[in-house]
Amino acid sequence: MKARISITFAMALFALNALATQARAADNYKVDPVHSSVVFKIDHFGVAPFYGRFNQPTGTIALDKADASKSSFTFELKTENVDTGNEKRDAHLKSPDFFDAKQFPTISFKSKSVKADGDKYEVAGDLTMHGVTKEITLTLNKVSEKDTGKMGFRTGWTTETTLKRSDYGMSGMVGPLGDDVTIIISLEAAKS
Repeated sequence: MKARISITFAMALFALNALATQARAADNYKVDPVHSSVVFKIDHFGVAPFYGRFNQPTGTIALDKADASKSSFTFELKTENVDTGNEKRDAHLKSPDFFDAKQFPTISFKSKSVKADGDKYEVAGDLTMHGVTKEITLTLNKVSEKDTGKMGFRTGWTTETTLKRSDYGMSGMVGPLGDDVTIIISLEAAKS
C-alpha cells in the first residue's frame, strides 16, 4: 500500500513539475508591421540630420520571463520598403550605390544571447545588411504589455543604435552623407 501511495505521489509531483515547466515556457509573439516603426537618421552635408524609414518591419519575439537567456528576438526589413518621402531619392537608395535592393532584398537581425535587467534587455545577435553579417548588441527596452481586447495580447519594445554604413559595404557618397546612421526601432508584437 505504501509503495502504491509513493508511486501515486511521485506521479503527481511529476505532473505538477511538467505543468510548472509549461507555465514557464516562452511566450511567442509576431511583430505587427502596421504598428511597428523603423526610422533612420543620417547627416546631410554637415548641415542637418535627414530622416527616412523602412515600412512594414516583420519579426518574432520569444519571451521567457523566468529565464531571459531562453528568449529570442528577430526582425527583418525589406530594402525595397525604404521610404524618405521622395520617389527619386528612394530609387537612388535602392540602387547599387546604397542598399542594392535587387541583390540584397533584406536586412535582418537574429539574436544569439539575451540578458535582462528589469525591463532592459541586452540582446547580442547577428545583423545582416548588404551581404555583410556583423554581431551587434542592442539594448531593448520593454515599454509595456497588455491585453488590447480585439487585437489580442501585445508587447512593445524600443531601441536605438548607431552603425557605420561603410562597415556593411555601403560607402557611396560618404562625405556629403554621414557614415554614421542612427536607427530607431519601435516594435509592437501580438501574442501567437
